[in-house]
Amino acid sequence: MRHLFAILLFASIAVFQASAQTRIVPGAEQIDSYIGYVKNANTAVVANQASLVGNHHLVDTLRALGADIRLIFCPEHGFRGDAEAGATVKDGTDPKTGIPIVSLYGNNKKPSQEVLRKYGIDLIVFDLQDVGCRFYTYISTLHYVMEAAAEYGCQLILLDRPNPNGHYVDGPVLEMKYQSFVGMHPVPVVYGMTIGEYAQMINGECWLSDSLQANLHVVTLQGYTHDSACCRNVVLPIPPSPNMQTPQAIALYPSLCLFEGTNISVGRGTERPFEVIGCPTYRNRQFSFVPHPIPGVSDNPPHKGKRCYGLDLHEADVPSAFDVEYLLEMYRNSDRATFFLKSNFFEKLAGTGRLRKQIESGTKAEEIRASWEPKLSQFKAMREQYLLYP
Repeated sequence: MRHLFAILLFASIAVFQASAQTRIVPGAEQIDSYIGYVKNANTAVVANQASLVGNHHLVDTLRALGADIRLIFCPEHGFRGDAEAGATVKDGTDPKTGIPIVSLYGNNKKPSQEVLRKYGIDLIVFDLQDVGCRFYTYISTLHYVMEAAAEYGCQLILLDRPNPNGHYVDGPVLEMKYQSFVGMHPVPVVYGMTIGEYAQMINGECWLSDSLQANLHVVTLQGYTHDSACCRNVVLPIPPSPNMQTPQAIALYPSLCLFEGTNISVGRGTERPFEVIGCPTYRNRQFSFVPHPIPGVSDNPPHKGKRCYGLDLHEADVPSAFDVEYLLEMYRNSDRATFFLKSNFFEKLAGTGRLRKQIESGTKAEEIRASWEPKLSQFKAMREQYLLYP
């Protein structure tokens, strides 16, 4: 058993290397910090394909160390990460271990008291790789898991992981009338916190129903800071979701995801999702791509089979900012009448109705940024008390 632990730890140190000088060791690798809790509890695990300890899945690692894993909860994209964004994730059984899997994406986003009681759960271990954006749904899953744990009275251990977008805070702060699963809390688009820090903020700001407090223990990272040099050089060993394949896509994601509420393709159904944007009506036709179905990644991508013209960003310099210029550029130079989807999904992603109105009225980027600065400054001040890393 000790030999297995040594192999896992050695593999983990090689994986999260932020630079030649700095090695980031995620919470899952700090096994001595939490194995005592897990060995003495009936445990449920919230995990997906990125929940690794070295080259081994967290569930397999804990079972090898004698843990009683009775239940797996999986988020958007599924336990093995093979469901595309927005696709219903079904309950099932993990074929490798035989452990029941309960989906937390679809109609049921919160662990039920009945399920926790059925399996006699004493402890929930949460291990998901976040990318630091409000509309990336793993922090919404975190909210509901924390709430369920608080209501049921079981402990929650969160194994922290590095946030590659953790070096800046930017974008409009969500107005609560636009609250949804892609935005549950009054935070900006980019909040500059690890998922462990974010969990502390959920507790500290009393965002759970009835102001409940989860019995939370965060297993912290080693070697991680919010410094831009550290975050920009984080290389995730496994893509956090099917369409987030590269560090460039992860860096561009905060600025490009709002296009999901428009007629603009973000490259789903191509080899470079979140590294290209375009649509059939864009006027500059120097660059183009054609989305096509990719099983398990993009089964029915926007503009399937149509030639889209737009921007190739896979080698672009990405500033440490929520860059509204992409939105302004595509709106100015494509069909404005069909730009925003009728579903009002853009407003949910933006967390405000003001941004759409500003884009439609031709407001300049610097004026748009100035409009969200007061609430952004308030959030930055509040955020400071929950940070675990310099």
